[in-house]
Amino acid sequence: MVCLVLSLAFIVKSPAADSKPNIILLYIDDWAWNGSPVPMDDGMENSRMPVLRMPNVERLAREGMKFRNAYGSPQCSPARVCVQTGQSSPRSGFTVFMNDKGQDYFDAQSFKGFPVVGCVSDMTIDPGTATIPEVLKPLGYVSAHIGKWHMRGDPGGEGYVVHDGDTSNTPGNTVSGAGKQRLPDDLTDPKLMFSVTEKAIGFIEDQVKAGTPFYLQISHYAMHEGRECLPATREKYTRHPAVQAYYKKKGVTADTVKRKDDPAIWLGMGEDLDGRIGAVLDRIRDLGIEDNTYVVLAADNGYRHSFLPGLTQPLHATKWWVWDGGIRVPMIARGPGIMPGSMFPGNVVNYDFLPTFFEWAGGKPGDLEDVDGISLAGFLAGEKPSAGFLNRRLYFHYPHYRTTVPHSAVVSGSHKVLHFYERPDFPMLFDLSEDPGEVYNIALKRPAIHQQLHDDLMAYLGEVDARLPKLNPEHDPAAYRKDPDYEKRSRWGPFTGRRALDADEKKEDLE
Repeated sequence: MVCLVLSLAFIVKSPAADSKPNIILLYIDDWAWNGSPVPMDDGMENSRMPVLRMPNVERLAREGMKFRNAYGSPQCSPARVCVQTGQSSPRSGFTVFMNDKGQDYFDAQSFKGFPVVGCVSDMTIDPGTATIPEVLKPLGYVSAHIGKWHMRGDPGGEGYVVHDGDTSNTPGNTVSGAGKQRLPDDLTDPKLMFSVTEKAIGFIEDQVKAGTPFYLQISHYAMHEGRECLPATREKYTRHPAVQAYYKKKGVTADTVKRKDDPAIWLGMGEDLDGRIGAVLDRIRDLGIEDNTYVVLAADNGYRHSFLPGLTQPLHATKWWVWDGGIRVPMIARGPGIMPGSMFPGNVVNYDFLPTFFEWAGGKPGDLEDVDGISLAGFLAGEKPSAGFLNRRLYFHYPHYRTTVPHSAVVSGSHKVLHFYERPDFPMLFDLSEDPGEVYNIALKRPAIHQQLHDDLMAYLGEVDARLPKLNPEHDPAAYRKDPDYEKRSRWGPFTGRRALDADEKKEDLE
């Protein structure tokens, strides 16, 4: 909706290639904040995934910096647009991956009779909006995007010289037919993670040979549903006591459990993915570019993995919601000047990547216009964040129905305000430092903080011309209650005081 304009100040002849760092973004699909064995909060046991073996992710955490409060988007496509453009979803207008059915603003054809009329979304990156490869090219960089794109349009048109085209989730779902219930015994490239990695390594080798600095985004199809892993990896996890306990609780065995319900396949997918991450890290080392290469590992959106008995959820809700369970993600960065084993406590977001990469490449972030992100380069080099940075506003906007309701949020420091368009009379404020699970709505106890952040959120949405839902004059309460997702919408919608915990948030119910 808004074009990103680049100042001509940075379009100059780039220095010698060997003085420029390489940048690799390992982008993981549908990966919960607690989806790896690395605890995102050292003080929270359930901020990691026990049982799962990911030694290379743990290696990155030891050798780099992890981020306690990293945010993505509530759905994968908007997250990817945020990464490419450095813009928030309300500014870019790309807030969901759904067909607009020829509509320009409101989605009047879907969810008839619901309390509000939701919005449609932009369908592609706006023409003229600069992307990561376009801002890096004048600085001497060659860029590749391997794997899942899912933003429509042509990656080549956005500046990527090597890419897989306009890919969606479909290529990564390699198992079909009878395999929908059973994992094939001859599966060799689950989620295309092996072929994606091979192609990415080939790109790295070509650029090293040419002496060209590069940006490489490896967008894996894992850990998206449609679970796939190597059969041998799955077999190992079927024998784990925690997985055996799950089978017993569900009344199934390793031979009768359905593929989409099998924790051994999900765990195997994670371990196989970790091996492909390790292959990239090893090749960087063997090529002698490890000391001049930044590696960033992050997920696109939050998720909810609840298949291990005794594992309680640390965050509320899941993908498609702007509760923290839908938008907080794991993130780790390693590279020149980044202190090994460090942790960054401030809030960072996916639209920080473009200005960060631009500064690493030698550009000046201040030359970028209409960018919501802030470069993290100084913080990664050890600079202490100012109070202004720690309390900056991060904006999230999902003006759509799905299994969700239209809602938006702003995060500032430890405070978070949510706004539900169905019930604007429910003020919502949370202190994430004391209540990461968003259990206690303190808006009525701290009305001044709520009002300030709520007004700021509404002002920002107006400033960037974000699409906003409207009340539905044809609201049919009976039809709304009959919708199969009504119960979840009610349970995960706005509330006063203390919300009821879901079953997988009550440890005593799982033991």
